[in-house]
Formats: sequence, structure tokens, C-alpha cells
Amino acid sequence: MISAGAWSGQDVAGTLRMPTDADHKYSRGVVGVRTGSDLFPGAAVLGVEAAWRTGIGMVRYLGPAGAAAAVLQRRPETVTVAGAVQAWLIGSGTDAASRTDEETAALREVLSGEQPVVVDAGALDLAPAASAPLVVTPHDREHARLRAALGLDVFDAADDRADRAAAAAETAAALGGVVLLKGAETLVAAPDGRLVRVRAGTPWLATAGTGDVLGGVLGALVAGAVAADGPAGADLVGAAASAAWLHGQAGVRAARDVGGGPITALDVAEALPRVVAHVLSGRA
Repeated sequence: MISAGAWSGQDVAGTLRMPTDADHKYSRGVVGVRTGSDLFPGAAVLGVEAAWRTGIGMVRYLGPAGAAAAVLQRRPETVTVAGAVQAWLIGSGTDAASRTDEETAALREVLSGEQPVVVDAGALDLAPAASAPLVVTPHDREHARLRAALGLDVFDAADDRADRAAAAAETAAALGGVVLLKGAETLVAAPDGRLVRVRAGTPWLATAGTGDVLGGVLGALVAGAVAADGPAGADLVGAAASAAWLHGQAGVRAARDVGGGPITALDVAEALPRVVAHVLSGRA
């Protein structure tokens, strides 16, 4: 059985940084977002919204024109021209089966760069060939497909938690990147064998779009870590575990705000600033 530590609010506090008078938008981190599609523009809106709400200096959105228009309508401060970034978020709201050759080439360029990349959903098929530092964010079915692409044995997600943890660790080692395996208990596994468990959410998070929100939170945290410590010094495991914790707590708070009832993905994103403030104040 693989031993794994549990992530806490105090751990999250160590990955967040309160801005100072000396900060500016670039020093706080710039995340590049290449998500969404004509079929699923909302994924782009949710990821960008979550990145801004987590605390980031700038979001650059470089997706389809229709999705970009939706992003700007919701978050007009978003920049939609190419430029320097500290991290990337790709794949949310896209489908590898319908991806164009031009888009595939653009994603491969991102995945061969020096900046860390958060890889979600429709870009997971490109992760095995990547050379950039990676955090992949599969759910159990996507994890199974990723393992097959890496030549690993089939893993049944219905197996016990020890086997699920061992599978995540094996995937991370084979990929050479961090695996954030989503679920009621989120697992974060690193290639060096480090494993963290995060259980900070609510079953109300099992609704469309919340994974897109998680991607935005994670992209913002990774970009902030790179801005502070450089690509080589950024703790991707810590960023991934903290993103899962913040996302879960935002879900809890959003559900509490409506009397303990159902929530939407946008509710989760809108709850993020209060959760971040709670952590930074030392109350978590």
C-alpha cells in the first residue's frame, strides 16, 4: 500500500502569496489559456474566470474566436493576444477527435516549451509525447485512456483506494509529470513517488463545468509559482494539491451560500476569492 499525506489549509497557505506594494501584473504571474471550442465555449469562460478569481496578474486567452468573445464578455480584463506566460492551461472543453491539424501543432509547441503546462480533457492524448513540465488532470475514465497510451496495465477505478493510489503513482512515473486524479478523493502523484490525498469538497461538485474551474485554479497557481520561483523551482505537486483543496472548499462554500443545495460551476468560481482570503488570513 502506498502511503500518502493529506493536504490541509496550512499547506495551501504555503503555496499562496499575498501581493505587496512592489508587485505588478507580471510579477504576480501570467497564465496562458488555450481551451474551449465552438461546441464548448463555456469551458473557456469558466477556466478564465477561475484563474482570475484565484489571484493572478494576467490571463492570456488564445482560443477560438467565438469562445474568446464569450470570455471577454464575462471578463473584459482578459488579454487575447499572444505574449509571454509563466504557465499554460490547455485542453478543457475540447475534443481530440475534432481537433484541427493547426490546433494540434499549436498544442505540441506549447507542450515542447520550457513553461509548465496544465493538461486537461481534450489535450490529454498529447501528454505522453510532451517535454515541458506537466500536470495532467484526468478523471478515472481519462486516466484509463492515458495509462493505455503509456503502455500501462488496465486499471479498474472500482478497485480499492490503495490500488487507485498505486495506479496514479505508476502513471506519474511513466509520464514524467504530475498526475492530479480527480474524484471524491483527489490524488496528486509525482514522478518521484510523492503522493498527496485531498478530500476537501462536496458531492455537489459533481456537475458540468467544475473540472474547467479546477483547471483555471491550477493554471493560476502554477503561473504564480513560476513567477515567484522560476520554472525549475516551482512546486507543481504543491500547486496541484492546493488547487484541488481550494476548488473543493469553494464548492463547500458555494453550497453553503445557497442553504446546502445544488450549485453550478460558476458558483464555485465566484466563491474562490473568499476561500483564498480565508487561507491568507490564517483562518483555514
